[in-house]
Amino acid sequence: MFTRRQMMGAAAALSFLASTGAGVAQDLYIPLISKGFQHQFWQAVKTGADKAGQEMGVRVSFDGPDNETQVDKQIDMLAAALANKPAAIGIAALDSQAVIPLLKKAQAEGIPVIAFDSGVESDIPLATASTDNKAAAALAADKLGEMIGGKGKVAVVAHNQTSLTGIDRRDGFLDQMKSRYPEVEVVAVEYGDGDHLKSTEITKAILAANADIKGIFGTNEGSAVGVLNGVREMGAKVVVVGFDSGKAQKDAIREGVMAGAITQNPVGIGYETVKAAVAASKGETLPKTIDTGFYWYDKTNIDDPAIAAVLYD
Repeated sequence: MFTRRQMMGAAAALSFLASTGAGVAQDLYIPLISKGFQHQFWQAVKTGADKAGQEMGVRVSFDGPDNETQVDKQIDMLAAALANKPAAIGIAALDSQAVIPLLKKAQAEGIPVIAFDSGVESDIPLATASTDNKAAAALAADKLGEMIGGKGKVAVVAHNQTSLTGIDRRDGFLDQMKSRYPEVEVVAVEYGDGDHLKSTEITKAILAANADIKGIFGTNEGSAVGVLNGVREMGAKVVVVGFDSGKAQKDAIREGVMAGAITQNPVGIGYETVKAAVAASKGETLPKTIDTGFYWYDKTNIDDPAIAAVLYD
């Protein structure tokens, strides 16, 4: 039987462990700052992050601005998260340059940084969990090039030119078209900020200026949905290729309005980001790149189990 002194000693020890967090995984706090919440893609990333947090017994938060144009708001969110002295932090940068001063602050304070979805132009992040966006966009170019017979006019409606995802998807598509399909002319590369309404108007303007255009590539969910809407409103007959998933794109592919799209593995991106952050908080060595994969899907394989597992609504 325990004596009163022994019981008091045990209680004190437990109190000390609770206050210091020694050996208690649940005390690890890992915030993830995404690019926004306007697309279903980010909800899927959050699902993966939450799943990892539950499995690993760590506290995860997931935040982001209302849309992907609000760079200043994302910076404020990153600053607020760092002020809470997290064990590690994840960032999907809207502007790969603008976040660097705060990442330097995190580094100086010993807070490990994990980039996700989109890298930054710095070696501060210990790892980046993302799709190989250049390779994925090159595959989109191949599919579109093949479907239009290797010749004709095409356009790109991109989501932005400040994040590395926007830059890499644009360049991956353009470089592949130039090298593999010399008879394809890219008549426009426009930026719709990932907003489907803005991308719709951009698409309509492209179609009005190019009556003989054969195909358009939308570089993310909002861009692709905007392209779809613009094509429908103009009654145009063009090959539409998208990026990401979501109900609107999946429905359009099943209906034959969109030829196909590249899907990432958003749940995997969220999961691997938290997994890497936990490892970094323990001082473990990480690979600089965590490739979460990508797939082409169209109406021939959209319901295949391997593809359905990485699509989201």
